Amino acid sequence: MKFGPVPVAQAGGAILAHSVQTDARKLRKGLTLEPAHLAALTEAGIAEVIVARMEPDDCHENEAAQMLAAALAPDPAVANLRVTEPFTGRVNFLADAPGVVELDIAAIEGFNQVHPMITVATVPQYQQMGPGGMVATIKVISYAVPRADVERAVAAAQDAIRLVTPVHDTAALVITEIPGGPPNEKGIAAIKGRVEALGMELSDIRTVPHRTPELAQAVDAVAGDMVMILTGSATSDPHDVAPSAVRAAGGEVDRFGMPVDPGNLLFLGQLGPRPVIGLPGCARSPALNGADWVLSRVACGIATTGADIAAMGVGGLLKEIPTRPQPRAGKKA
Repeated sequence: MKFGPVPVAQAGGAILAHSVQTDARKLRKGLTLEPAHLAALTEAGIAEVIVARMEPDDCHENEAAQMLAAALAPDPAVANLRVTEPFTGRVNFLADAPGVVELDIAAIEGFNQVHPMITVATVPQYQQMGPGGMVATIKVISYAVPRADVERAVAAAQDAIRLVTPVHDTAALVITEIPGGPPNEKGIAAIKGRVEALGMELSDIRTVPHRTPELAQAVDAVAGDMVMILTGSATSDPHDVAPSAVRAAGGEVDRFGMPVDPGNLLFLGQLGPRPVIGLPGCARSPALNGADWVLSRVACGIATTGADIAAMGVGGLLKEIPTRPQPRAGKKA
């Protein structure tokens, strides 16, 4: 692509690089200049414009963006994405349902290394999305790029962006109570909101005393494709009441504790075919916490191992909260 100033008389068929105001109208950048545009520029006393002129081996920004989008999401319906029409070298990928974004990160990095004018930006891996949320945006920065580089980028990132939707329809919640413990109404509302944001139903809510036998019975009996436990007193050990109740019901606890704050006291387990999530106390608030990351993955059937949870530590400091105890100034830890 050739780029630079040219006399107006020689600018026919070129792409206007910067918007220009004539006597009658504003000619916007990106416009392919036709004889009427040249006449308007001349009448306005403009002798020179800055243009981009495509060469035979170039690909126009919109054609390139469309080709790149077709590579990143060859079948948008299968990927649960809605793909916009190209405009000024941009194509957006929008979530077509609730779900979690799954990316081929290595492929996307390879895509972005082909040519600095060929780019795709995405939300983070496993980001939870609502319908209509922007998952990714392709932007061809210049007005045209070499077709060979477009083809290289296409080859580098086939089917690299998708939205994984929930595989579970319902979730159950078991709450334990202790004398003087926190009220449950706000916590139930916050958890219900999380479940419904994933397109699921909170199908069963049961409240039991904070004791292992009663909790084990409720976890086993509650109706839902997956089970969540919210205890009246924080779970502070792998052998505390809630993890012990899961084992007593015949299940397993795969991971206790996560390097995400707020959310450290989460545990993850299994009871037969049903995943079990022991929620941290911060799940009583609708604010983002580590439980959101685990709940959305589990709901969408994405394997979530102890190693996966351990890897959440980088980026896992979500925010500082005033109520978190801090070392006193001037005191040694």
